[in-house]
Amino acid sequence: MIAVPRVGASVPQRGSAALRAIGRALLGAMGWRIEGEIPDVPKFVAAVAPHTSNWDFVVGVAAMFALDLKITFIGKHTLFRWPIAGFMRWLGGVPVDRSASHGVVRDTVGAIDGAARSVVAIAPQGTRTRGARFRSGFLHIAKGARVPVVLATLDYAARCVRFGPMFEPGDDVDDDLRRVVEFFAEVKGKRF
Repeated sequence: MIAVPRVGASVPQRGSAALRAIGRALLGAMGWRIEGEIPDVPKFVAAVAPHTSNWDFVVGVAAMFALDLKITFIGKHTLFRWPIAGFMRWLGGVPVDRSASHGVVRDTVGAIDGAARSVVAIAPQGTRTRGARFRSGFLHIAKGARVPVVLATLDYAARCVRFGPMFEPGDDVDDDLRRVVEFFAEVKGKRF
């Protein structure tokens, strides 16, 4: 079993000792660890990067279980097909068709506003494609819902999931996005 950071009572949790044990055992078996601090706030947007491999999902789910977090994540709609659609939704997945604008920011802000506690995880790159640029949707969601953003890295070089820092989005989305891109610039994904 691996040691994990403490998760405060304000953060939405699954409440499953079995899933905690499975997540910690899986991360340990893969040689991963978790570092940083999960802020003890009831609502936030987690920007998770870099997104370079399907293994990101496995590592992310293992970390979610290990920390006992209850997370909503946004994923491309093609991941939500039979036979795994029900499982993906149980994990917290919400399908999104990225081929056209469908009010995802508005709908996500509404969902956060309507919940007492909510953590929404988003891969700002949105795709595993080489050179994918960071998109600002996660900043618009956090700003619209008046919640902070927590940056979380999947660092394959160090085999570490890291949480932090947390910040409140400002009025200059381009400046916030530039700082986020700079933060993730040195983190090594599985590919590239």
